[in-house]
Amino acid sequence: MERSVGQARIRLVQGDITDQDVDAIINAANSSLMGGGGVDGAIHRKGGPRILQECKKVRAEEWPDGLPAGKAVITTGGNLKARYVIHTVGPVWRGGKSGEPGLLEDAYRNSMELAARKGLKRIAFPSISTGAFGYPIDQAARIAISTIKDFLEKKDDLAEVNLILFSSSDLQVYEVAATELFECPQ
Repeated sequence: MERSVGQARIRLVQGDITDQDVDAIINAANSSLMGGGGVDGAIHRKGGPRILQECKKVRAEEWPDGLPAGKAVITTGGNLKARYVIHTVGPVWRGGKSGEPGLLEDAYRNSMELAARKGLKRIAFPSISTGAFGYPIDQAARIAISTIKDFLEKKDDLAEVNLILFSSSDLQVYEVAATELFECPQ
């Protein structure tokens, strides 16, 4: 599924985030930035040791206590097709009453802001926080798409924002959210 927002495109695609040929992929990282499971582990494994080396430098110089939820940093893409990896930490789901929606918006928005500041045009997101962090995917999909749409309506820095969903069921949830948000804007 593809939708236009101004001159930019939002694309929903089933696939593997580590195979995306874009300027930057977004890593749904944990605050340590040292790799882990899920998307984070896959990016570190496929991207190789240069990503971890740069993450260690970020921790030493900028975020010694770990990257807070909602923030974003950038490293090389290492051996990936993407030139860069933007690492962001989404919120752990705690029932929705601990600021999770705002932190998830921040993770998407700050990643796009960082990509724009670096002059990047094509980026790809996974579904942030919906794996081990337990965020309900239907709620996360609405936040992701509305935050991306809002960003692209206000700024023309990015040409293409892809949401790469690993499973067909996740893709379907995102397609429903996109249809609702584009056909019945709030």
